[in-house]
Amino acid sequence: MAAVWAGYVLDGFDFVLITLVLTEIADDFGLDTVQAASLVSGAFVTRWLGGAALGALGDRYGRRPAMVVSILLYSLGTFASGFAWDYTSLFVARLLIGTGMAGEYGASATYVLESWPPRLRSRASGFLISGYAFGTVLAAEVHRWVVPALGWRWLFWIGVLPVPVALWMRRSLPEAADWSAEVAAAGTPVSPFRPVFAGRTRAAVNSALTVAAATALFGVFTPVGAAAVPVLSVVAAGCLLAFAVQLGGRRGWVLYVALVVTVFCAFLYSWPVQALLPTYLKTELGYSPGQVTGVLFWAGFGTMAGCWLAGYAGDLLGTRRAYALALAASLAFVFPVFAVRDSPAGLGVLLFCLLGLSQGISGILPRYLAGHFPARTRAASLGFVYNVGALGGAVAPVLGARLAEGMPLGSALAVLTFGLTAVVIVLVGGDVPHRLHRLADSGARADHLLPAPLSVSGVSLGRTGRSGELPG
Repeated sequence: MAAVWAGYVLDGFDFVLITLVLTEIADDFGLDTVQAASLVSGAFVTRWLGGAALGALGDRYGRRPAMVVSILLYSLGTFASGFAWDYTSLFVARLLIGTGMAGEYGASATYVLESWPPRLRSRASGFLISGYAFGTVLAAEVHRWVVPALGWRWLFWIGVLPVPVALWMRRSLPEAADWSAEVAAAGTPVSPFRPVFAGRTRAAVNSALTVAAATALFGVFTPVGAAAVPVLSVVAAGCLLAFAVQLGGRRGWVLYVALVVTVFCAFLYSWPVQALLPTYLKTELGYSPGQVTGVLFWAGFGTMAGCWLAGYAGDLLGTRRAYALALAASLAFVFPVFAVRDSPAGLGVLLFCLLGLSQGISGILPRYLAGHFPARTRAASLGFVYNVGALGGAVAPVLGARLAEGMPLGSALAVLTFGLTAVVIVLVGGDVPHRLHRLADSGARADHLLPAPLSVSGVSLGRTGRSGELPG
Protein backbone atom coordinates (compact mmCIF):
# COMPACT_ATOMS: atom_id res chain seq x y z
CA MET A 1 0.00 0.00 0.00
CA ALA A 2 2.82 2.42 0.85
CA ALA A 3 4.56 1.92 -2.49
CA VAL A 4 1.39 2.25 -4.55
CA TRP A 5 0.03 5.14 -2.45
CA ALA A 6 3.25 7.08 -3.09
CA GLY A 7 2.69 6.67 -6.82
CA TYR A 8 -0.82 8.03 -6.45
CA VAL A 9 0.49 11.05 -4.53
CA LEU A 10 2.77 11.83 -7.48
CA ASP A 11 -0.11 11.17 -9.84
CA GLY A 12 -2.32 13.73 -8.12
CA PHE A 13 0.55 16.21 -7.73
CA ASP A 14 1.59 16.09 -11.39
CA PHE A 15 -1.90 16.07 -12.83
CA VAL A 16 -3.31 19.14 -11.05
CA LEU A 17 -0.26 21.36 -11.61
CA ILE A 18 -1.79 22.61 -14.84
CA THR A 19 -4.95 23.80 -13.05
CA LEU A 20 -2.91 25.84 -10.56
CA VAL A 21 -1.03 27.82 -13.21
CA LEU A 22 -3.67 27.91 -15.95
CA THR A 23 -4.06 31.69 -15.72
CA GLU A 24 -0.27 32.25 -15.86
CA ILE A 25 0.08 29.93 -18.87
CA ALA A 26 -2.85 31.63 -20.62
CA ASP A 27 -1.17 35.01 -20.14
CA ASP A 28 2.22 33.77 -21.42
CA PHE A 29 0.82 32.00 -24.48
CA GLY A 30 -2.04 34.43 -25.21
CA LEU A 31 -4.85 31.88 -24.74
CA ASP A 32 -8.54 32.51 -24.12
CA THR A 33 -10.48 30.65 -21.39
CA VAL A 34 -11.64 27.82 -23.66
CA GLN A 35 -8.15 27.21 -25.09
CA ALA A 36 -6.64 27.22 -21.62
CA ALA A 37 -9.29 24.78 -20.37
CA SER A 38 -8.49 22.45 -23.29
CA LEU A 39 -4.98 22.01 -21.85
CA VAL A 40 -6.61 20.28 -18.90
CA SER A 41 -8.59 18.19 -21.39
CA GLY A 42 -5.42 17.20 -23.25
CA ALA A 43 -4.44 14.62 -20.65
CA PHE A 44 -7.76 12.85 -21.21
CA VAL A 45 -7.43 12.46 -24.97
CA THR A 46 -4.96 9.56 -24.73
CA ARG A 47 -6.24 8.08 -21.48
CA TRP A 48 -8.46 5.52 -23.20
CA LEU A 49 -5.48 4.20 -25.17
CA GLY A 50 -3.10 4.28 -22.22
CA GLY A 51 -5.61 2.58 -19.93
CA ALA A 52 -6.24 -0.20 -22.42
CA ALA A 53 -2.61 -0.74 -23.48
CA LEU A 54 -1.03 -0.56 -20.03
CA GLY A 55 -3.92 -2.54 -18.58
CA ALA A 56 -3.25 -5.28 -21.12
CA LEU A 57 0.42 -5.13 -20.11
CA GLY A 58 -0.66 -5.68 -16.51
CA ASP A 59 -2.86 -8.65 -17.42
CA ARG A 60 -0.15 -10.24 -19.55
CA TYR A 61 3.05 -9.60 -17.56
CA GLY A 62 1.82 -8.64 -14.11
CA ARG A 63 0.60 -5.56 -12.26
CA ARG A 64 4.04 -4.46 -11.06
CA PRO A 65 5.74 -3.79 -14.44
CA ALA A 66 2.63 -1.95 -15.63
CA MET A 67 2.84 0.34 -12.57
CA VAL A 68 6.51 1.11 -13.24
CA VAL A 69 5.96 1.96 -16.92
CA SER A 70 2.99 4.17 -16.01
CA ILE A 71 4.87 6.28 -13.50
CA LEU A 72 7.76 6.76 -15.94
CA LEU A 73 5.39 8.01 -18.65
CA TYR A 74 3.54 10.62 -16.64
CA SER A 75 6.70 11.87 -14.92
CA LEU A 76 8.36 12.35 -18.31
CA GLY A 77 5.31 14.29 -19.51
CA THR A 78 5.40 16.49 -16.41
CA PHE A 79 9.09 17.30 -16.90
CA ALA A 80 8.50 18.11 -20.58
CA SER A 81 5.68 20.50 -19.64
CA GLY A 82 8.21 22.80 -18.02
CA PHE A 83 9.97 23.25 -21.40
CA ALA A 84 6.79 23.97 -23.44
CA TRP A 85 7.14 27.00 -25.70
CA ASP A 86 3.55 27.29 -26.96
CA TYR A 87 0.06 25.80 -26.75
CA THR A 88 0.79 22.82 -29.03
CA SER A 89 3.97 21.69 -27.28
CA LEU A 90 2.28 21.83 -23.86
CA PHE A 91 -0.74 19.94 -25.22
CA VAL A 92 1.54 17.15 -26.49
CA ALA A 93 3.18 16.86 -23.06
CA ARG A 94 -0.28 16.60 -21.53
CA LEU A 95 -1.03 13.68 -23.87
CA LEU A 96 1.93 11.80 -22.40
CA ILE A 97 0.80 12.58 -18.85
CA GLY A 98 -2.65 11.23 -19.65
CA THR A 99 -1.26 7.98 -21.04
CA GLY A 100 0.79 7.29 -17.92
CA MET A 101 -1.93 8.38 -15.52
CA ALA A 102 -4.39 6.00 -17.14
CA GLY A 103 -2.06 3.06 -16.65
CA GLU A 104 -1.35 4.09 -13.07
CA TYR A 105 -5.04 4.01 -12.19
CA GLY A 106 -5.75 0.60 -13.68
CA ALA A 107 -2.58 -1.23 -12.65
CA SER A 108 -2.31 0.21 -9.15
CA ALA A 109 -5.98 -0.19 -8.32
CA THR A 110 -6.07 -3.83 -9.40
CA TYR A 111 -2.78 -4.52 -7.59
CA VAL A 112 -4.09 -3.26 -4.25
CA LEU A 113 -7.57 -4.76 -4.58
CA GLU A 114 -6.13 -8.16 -5.45
CA SER A 115 -3.69 -8.06 -2.54
CA TRP A 116 -6.09 -7.21 0.30
CA PRO A 117 -8.67 -9.53 1.91
CA PRO A 118 -12.14 -9.36 0.29
CA ARG A 119 -13.80 -7.90 3.39
CA LEU A 120 -11.41 -4.91 3.35
CA ARG A 121 -11.27 -4.10 -0.34
CA SER A 122 -13.44 -0.98 -0.23
CA ARG A 123 -11.13 0.32 2.50
CA ALA A 124 -8.09 -0.49 0.37
CA SER A 125 -9.63 1.37 -2.55
CA GLY A 126 -10.40 4.44 -0.43
CA PHE A 127 -6.95 4.54 1.14
CA LEU A 128 -5.32 4.26 -2.28
CA ILE A 129 -7.28 7.06 -3.95
CA SER A 130 -6.64 9.33 -0.96
CA GLY A 131 -3.04 9.50 -2.21
CA TYR A 132 -4.26 11.42 -5.27
CA ALA A 133 -6.06 13.92 -3.02
CA PHE A 134 -2.96 14.34 -0.86
CA GLY A 135 -0.97 15.02 -4.03
CA THR A 136 -3.34 17.88 -4.91
CA VAL A 137 -2.90 19.39 -1.43
CA LEU A 138 0.87 19.09 -1.74
CA ALA A 139 0.77 20.72 -5.18
CA ALA A 140 -1.16 23.70 -3.80
CA GLU A 141 1.41 24.18 -1.04
CA VAL A 142 4.36 23.95 -3.44
CA HIS A 143 2.59 26.39 -5.77
CA ARG A 144 2.39 28.94 -2.97
CA TRP A 145 6.18 29.04 -2.56
CA VAL A 146 7.51 28.26 -6.02
CA VAL A 147 5.43 30.14 -8.61
CA PRO A 148 5.65 33.69 -7.14
CA ALA A 149 9.43 33.36 -6.81
CA LEU A 150 10.49 31.21 -9.79
CA GLY A 151 7.58 31.09 -12.24
CA TRP A 152 5.22 28.35 -13.39
CA ARG A 153 7.79 26.23 -15.25
CA TRP A 154 9.63 25.31 -12.06
CA LEU A 155 6.44 23.79 -10.69
CA PHE A 156 6.60 21.10 -13.38
CA TRP A 157 10.33 20.48 -12.99
CA ILE A 158 10.01 20.04 -9.23
CA GLY A 159 7.15 17.60 -9.83
CA VAL A 160 9.50 14.85 -11.02
CA LEU A 161 11.94 14.94 -8.09
CA PRO A 162 10.20 12.25 -5.97
CA VAL A 163 9.83 9.82 -8.90
CA PRO A 164 13.03 7.82 -8.15
CA VAL A 165 11.74 7.22 -4.62
CA ALA A 166 8.45 5.79 -5.91
CA LEU A 167 10.25 3.56 -8.41
CA TRP A 168 12.66 2.34 -5.73
CA MET A 169 9.74 1.43 -3.46
CA ARG A 170 8.09 -0.62 -6.21
CA ARG A 171 11.10 -2.56 -7.44
CA SER A 172 10.79 -5.42 -4.93
CA LEU A 173 7.01 -5.68 -4.59
CA PRO A 174 5.48 -9.17 -4.79
CA GLU A 175 2.89 -9.73 -7.49
CA ALA A 176 -0.81 -9.36 -6.70
CA ALA A 177 -2.20 -12.53 -5.12
CA ASP A 178 -5.35 -12.83 -7.28
CA TRP A 179 -3.43 -12.34 -10.53
CA SER A 180 -0.78 -14.87 -9.51
CA ALA A 181 -3.45 -17.41 -8.61
CA GLU A 182 -5.25 -16.86 -11.92
CA VAL A 183 -2.02 -17.36 -13.90
CA ALA A 184 -1.16 -20.48 -11.89
CA ALA A 185 -4.60 -21.94 -12.64
CA ALA A 186 -4.54 -21.04 -16.34
CA GLY A 187 -0.93 -22.03 -16.93
CA THR A 188 -0.02 -18.84 -18.79
CA PRO A 189 -1.41 -15.29 -18.89
CA VAL A 190 -3.16 -14.21 -22.08
CA SER A 191 -3.46 -10.67 -23.36
CA PRO A 192 -7.15 -9.61 -23.39
CA PHE A 193 -6.45 -7.65 -26.58
CA ARG A 194 -5.17 -10.63 -28.55
CA PRO A 195 -8.61 -11.38 -30.10
CA VAL A 196 -8.98 -7.74 -31.13
CA PHE A 197 -5.87 -7.96 -33.31
CA ALA A 198 -6.13 -11.62 -34.35
CA GLY A 199 -5.92 -12.07 -38.11
CA ARG A 200 -4.78 -9.58 -40.73
CA THR A 201 -8.18 -8.13 -41.53
CA ARG A 202 -9.24 -7.56 -37.95
CA ALA A 203 -5.82 -6.20 -37.01
CA ALA A 204 -5.91 -3.74 -39.91
CA VAL A 205 -9.45 -2.59 -39.13
CA ASN A 206 -8.78 -2.11 -35.43
CA SER A 207 -5.48 -0.34 -36.08
CA ALA A 208 -7.39 2.05 -38.33
CA LEU A 209 -10.01 2.53 -35.61
CA THR A 210 -7.26 3.36 -33.10
CA VAL A 211 -5.78 6.02 -35.37
CA ALA A 212 -9.23 7.40 -36.20
CA ALA A 213 -10.24 7.65 -32.54
CA ALA A 214 -7.00 9.37 -31.52
CA THR A 215 -7.17 11.80 -34.45
CA ALA A 216 -10.82 12.62 -33.85
CA LEU A 217 -10.29 13.25 -30.13
CA PHE A 218 -7.29 15.46 -30.87
CA GLY A 219 -9.46 17.49 -33.23
CA VAL A 220 -12.30 17.75 -30.72
CA PHE A 221 -10.13 19.16 -27.93
CA THR A 222 -7.86 21.47 -29.92
CA PRO A 223 -8.53 24.42 -32.23
CA VAL A 224 -7.55 22.18 -35.18
CA GLY A 225 -11.00 20.61 -35.34
CA ALA A 226 -13.08 23.55 -34.09
CA ALA A 227 -15.21 23.64 -37.25
CA ALA A 228 -16.10 19.93 -37.13
CA VAL A 229 -16.50 19.10 -33.45
CA PRO A 230 -19.93 17.37 -33.80
CA VAL A 231 -18.70 15.11 -36.63
CA LEU A 232 -15.40 14.32 -34.90
CA SER A 233 -17.24 13.52 -31.66
CA VAL A 234 -19.44 11.00 -33.45
CA VAL A 235 -16.40 9.41 -35.11
CA ALA A 236 -14.56 9.08 -31.79
CA ALA A 237 -17.63 7.69 -30.02
CA GLY A 238 -18.20 5.16 -32.81
CA CYS A 239 -14.60 3.92 -32.70
CA LEU A 240 -14.61 3.53 -28.92
CA LEU A 241 -17.99 1.79 -29.02
CA ALA A 242 -16.57 -0.68 -31.55
CA PHE A 243 -13.73 -1.53 -29.16
CA ALA A 244 -16.15 -1.91 -26.24
CA VAL A 245 -18.28 -4.36 -28.23
CA GLN A 246 -15.24 -6.44 -29.21
CA LEU A 247 -13.72 -6.48 -25.73
CA GLY A 248 -16.98 -7.28 -23.98
CA GLY A 249 -18.12 -9.87 -26.49
CA ARG A 250 -21.70 -10.86 -27.24
CA ARG A 251 -22.68 -11.09 -23.57
CA GLY A 252 -20.47 -8.44 -22.01
CA TRP A 253 -20.52 -5.45 -24.34
CA VAL A 254 -23.59 -3.94 -22.67
CA LEU A 255 -21.74 -3.95 -19.33
CA TYR A 256 -18.72 -2.19 -20.86
CA VAL A 257 -20.86 0.52 -22.43
CA ALA A 258 -22.96 1.04 -19.28
CA LEU A 259 -19.86 1.39 -17.09
CA VAL A 260 -18.29 3.83 -19.56
CA VAL A 261 -21.44 5.99 -19.41
CA THR A 262 -21.42 5.86 -15.59
CA VAL A 263 -17.78 6.95 -15.37
CA PHE A 264 -18.33 9.62 -18.04
CA CYS A 265 -21.13 11.18 -15.99
CA ALA A 266 -19.02 10.92 -12.81
CA PHE A 267 -16.27 12.94 -14.46
CA LEU A 268 -18.77 15.46 -15.78
CA TYR A 269 -19.99 16.23 -12.27
CA SER A 270 -16.57 16.27 -10.58
CA TRP A 271 -14.11 17.73 -13.07
CA PRO A 272 -15.61 21.17 -13.70
CA VAL A 273 -14.85 21.98 -10.06
CA GLN A 274 -11.47 20.20 -10.01
CA ALA A 275 -10.24 21.86 -13.20
CA LEU A 276 -11.70 25.37 -12.96
CA LEU A 277 -11.90 26.04 -9.22
CA PRO A 278 -8.52 27.87 -9.12
CA THR A 279 -9.60 29.98 -12.12
CA TYR A 280 -12.93 30.75 -10.42
CA LEU A 281 -11.21 31.81 -7.21
CA LYS A 282 -8.69 34.04 -9.00
CA THR A 283 -10.97 35.69 -11.57
CA GLU A 284 -14.55 35.77 -10.32
CA LEU A 285 -13.82 36.09 -6.59
CA GLY A 286 -10.55 37.99 -6.93
CA TYR A 287 -8.71 35.94 -4.29
CA SER A 288 -4.99 36.44 -3.74
CA PRO A 289 -2.55 33.53 -4.34
CA GLY A 290 -2.39 32.90 -0.58
CA GLN A 291 -6.18 32.79 -0.29
CA VAL A 292 -6.43 30.46 -3.29
CA THR A 293 -3.91 28.10 -1.75
CA GLY A 294 -5.78 28.14 1.57
CA VAL A 295 -9.09 27.27 -0.05
CA LEU A 296 -7.52 24.55 -2.21
CA PHE A 297 -5.87 23.07 0.87
CA TRP A 298 -9.24 22.52 2.54
CA ALA A 299 -10.77 21.28 -0.70
CA GLY A 300 -8.01 18.71 -1.19
CA PHE A 301 -7.99 17.67 2.44
CA GLY A 302 -11.77 17.23 2.29
CA THR A 303 -11.39 14.90 -0.68
CA MET A 304 -8.68 12.94 1.12
CA ALA A 305 -10.75 12.57 4.30
CA GLY A 306 -13.73 11.59 2.17
CA CYS A 307 -11.70 8.80 0.53
CA TRP A 308 -10.81 7.36 3.94
CA LEU A 309 -14.42 7.47 5.15
CA ALA A 310 -15.65 6.09 1.82
CA GLY A 311 -13.54 2.97 2.31
CA TYR A 312 -15.05 2.25 5.72
CA ALA A 313 -18.56 3.09 4.50
CA GLY A 314 -18.15 0.82 1.48
CA ASP A 315 -17.10 -2.16 3.62
CA LEU A 316 -19.91 -1.46 6.11
CA LEU A 317 -22.83 -0.57 3.84
CA GLY A 318 -21.78 -2.04 0.51
CA THR A 319 -20.03 -0.18 -2.29
CA ARG A 320 -23.09 0.88 -4.29
CA ARG A 321 -25.15 1.98 -1.30
CA ALA A 322 -22.30 4.01 0.20
CA TYR A 323 -21.62 5.65 -3.16
CA ALA A 324 -25.22 6.69 -3.78
CA LEU A 325 -25.87 7.94 -0.24
CA ALA A 326 -22.72 10.08 -0.17
CA LEU A 327 -23.55 11.67 -3.52
CA ALA A 328 -27.11 12.39 -2.39
CA ALA A 329 -25.80 14.13 0.75
CA SER A 330 -23.35 16.20 -1.33
CA LEU A 331 -26.18 17.88 -3.24
CA ALA A 332 -26.99 19.96 -0.16
CA PHE A 333 -23.61 21.76 -0.45
CA VAL A 334 -23.41 22.49 -4.18
CA PHE A 335 -25.21 25.82 -4.42
CA PRO A 336 -24.05 27.16 -1.00
CA VAL A 337 -20.42 26.70 -2.14
CA PHE A 338 -20.92 29.06 -5.07
CA ALA A 339 -22.97 31.53 -3.04
CA VAL A 340 -20.04 32.37 -0.70
CA ARG A 341 -17.87 35.19 -2.02
CA ASP A 342 -16.14 37.22 0.69
CA SER A 343 -15.24 34.52 3.21
CA PRO A 344 -12.31 32.26 2.21
CA ALA A 345 -12.64 30.42 5.53
CA GLY A 346 -16.35 29.76 5.05
CA LEU A 347 -15.79 28.70 1.45
CA GLY A 348 -13.03 26.34 2.58
CA VAL A 349 -15.35 24.65 5.08
CA LEU A 350 -18.13 24.24 2.52
CA LEU A 351 -15.72 22.86 -0.07
CA PHE A 352 -14.33 20.45 2.52
CA CYS A 353 -17.86 19.04 2.98
CA LEU A 354 -18.83 19.09 -0.71
CA LEU A 355 -15.65 17.44 -1.99
CA GLY A 356 -15.44 15.04 0.92
CA LEU A 357 -18.83 13.66 -0.07
CA SER A 358 -18.90 14.07 -3.85
CA GLN A 359 -15.27 13.45 -4.80
CA GLY A 360 -14.07 11.60 -1.71
CA ILE A 361 -16.60 8.87 -2.40
CA SER A 362 -14.80 8.23 -5.70
CA GLY A 363 -12.22 6.53 -3.51
CA ILE A 364 -14.32 3.38 -3.86
CA LEU A 365 -14.90 3.80 -7.61
CA PRO A 366 -12.02 1.38 -8.40
CA ARG A 367 -13.64 -1.16 -6.08
CA TYR A 368 -17.01 -0.65 -7.77
CA LEU A 369 -15.62 -1.02 -11.31
CA ALA A 370 -13.15 -3.85 -10.64
CA GLY A 371 -15.85 -6.04 -9.11
CA HIS A 372 -17.49 -6.36 -12.52
CA PHE A 373 -14.50 -8.17 -14.08
CA PRO A 374 -12.62 -11.46 -13.47
CA ALA A 375 -8.92 -11.28 -12.55
CA ARG A 376 -7.65 -12.54 -15.92
CA THR A 377 -8.91 -9.41 -17.75
CA ARG A 378 -9.41 -7.02 -14.83
CA ALA A 379 -6.59 -4.53 -15.41
CA ALA A 380 -7.33 -4.06 -19.12
CA SER A 381 -11.11 -3.98 -18.64
CA LEU A 382 -10.91 -1.56 -15.72
CA GLY A 383 -8.38 0.56 -17.58
CA PHE A 384 -10.55 0.70 -20.69
CA VAL A 385 -13.95 1.49 -19.17
CA TYR A 386 -12.54 3.97 -16.64
CA ASN A 387 -10.36 5.87 -19.07
CA VAL A 388 -12.87 5.97 -21.91
CA GLY A 389 -15.38 7.27 -19.37
CA ALA A 390 -12.71 9.70 -18.18
CA LEU A 391 -13.24 11.58 -21.44
CA GLY A 392 -15.96 13.22 -19.40
CA GLY A 393 -13.08 14.93 -17.63
CA ALA A 394 -11.91 16.29 -20.99
CA VAL A 395 -15.38 17.57 -21.83
CA ALA A 396 -16.07 19.00 -18.37
CA PRO A 397 -13.68 21.99 -18.20
CA VAL A 398 -14.42 23.02 -21.78
CA LEU A 399 -18.17 22.63 -21.15
CA GLY A 400 -17.85 24.67 -17.97
CA ALA A 401 -15.96 27.37 -19.83
CA ARG A 402 -18.58 27.40 -22.59
CA LEU A 403 -21.43 27.73 -20.11
CA ALA A 404 -19.52 30.53 -18.40
CA GLU A 405 -19.75 32.55 -21.61
CA GLY A 406 -23.47 32.99 -20.95
CA MET A 407 -23.51 33.03 -17.14
CA PRO A 408 -21.08 33.53 -14.25
CA LEU A 409 -18.46 30.78 -13.98
CA GLY A 410 -19.64 29.86 -10.46
CA SER A 411 -23.20 29.35 -11.69
CA ALA A 412 -22.00 27.18 -14.57
CA LEU A 413 -19.99 24.98 -12.20
CA ALA A 414 -22.93 24.64 -9.80
CA VAL A 415 -25.37 23.62 -12.54
CA LEU A 416 -23.04 20.99 -13.99
CA THR A 417 -22.14 19.56 -10.59
CA PHE A 418 -25.71 19.28 -9.32
CA GLY A 419 -27.27 17.89 -12.50
CA LEU A 420 -24.68 15.23 -13.28
CA THR A 421 -24.39 14.12 -9.65
CA ALA A 422 -28.09 13.28 -9.73
CA VAL A 423 -27.55 11.17 -12.86
CA VAL A 424 -24.73 9.17 -11.23
CA ILE A 425 -26.87 8.55 -8.14
CA VAL A 426 -29.43 6.84 -10.38
CA LEU A 427 -26.84 4.82 -12.35
CA VAL A 428 -24.86 3.53 -9.36
CA GLY A 429 -27.62 3.38 -6.74
CA GLY A 430 -29.93 1.59 -9.16
CA ASP A 431 -27.18 -0.87 -10.18
CA VAL A 432 -27.98 -0.06 -13.80
CA PRO A 433 -24.79 -1.53 -15.38
CA HIS A 434 -25.21 -4.93 -13.72
CA ARG A 435 -28.96 -5.03 -14.38
CA LEU A 436 -28.34 -4.42 -18.07
CA HIS A 437 -25.60 -7.05 -18.06
CA ARG A 438 -27.99 -9.59 -16.59
CA LEU A 439 -30.32 -9.08 -19.56
CA ALA A 440 -27.55 -10.34 -21.86
CA ASP A 441 -26.02 -12.86 -19.45
CA SER A 442 -28.37 -14.17 -16.77
CA GLY A 443 -25.52 -15.97 -15.00
CA ALA A 444 -23.30 -12.92 -14.62
CA ARG A 445 -21.69 -12.58 -11.19
CA ALA A 446 -22.53 -9.42 -9.28
CA ASP A 447 -19.06 -9.04 -7.76
CA HIS A 448 -15.89 -10.84 -8.87
CA LEU A 449 -13.91 -9.42 -5.94
CA LEU A 450 -15.93 -11.47 -3.47
CA PRO A 451 -15.36 -15.23 -3.09
CA ALA A 452 -17.23 -17.29 -5.66
CA PRO A 453 -20.58 -18.75 -4.56
CA LEU A 454 -20.61 -22.29 -3.21
CA SER A 455 -23.06 -24.74 -4.71
CA VAL A 456 -24.28 -28.25 -3.98
CA SER A 457 -26.01 -30.16 -6.77
CA GLY A 458 -26.59 -26.92 -8.66
CA VAL A 459 -28.15 -25.12 -5.69
CA SER A 460 -26.29 -21.95 -4.79
CA LEU A 461 -25.16 -21.46 -1.22
CA GLY A 462 -23.83 -18.05 -2.26
CA ARG A 463 -21.34 -16.08 -0.25
CA THR A 464 -23.38 -13.00 0.29
CA GLY A 465 -23.15 -9.99 2.53
CA ARG A 466 -21.19 -6.82 2.11
CA SER A 467 -17.88 -8.16 3.30
CA GLY A 468 -17.80 -11.40 1.34
CA GLU A 469 -18.22 -13.63 4.41
CA LEU A 470 -20.58 -16.56 4.58
CA PRO A 471 -24.03 -15.55 5.88
CA GLY A 472 -25.26 -16.60 9.30
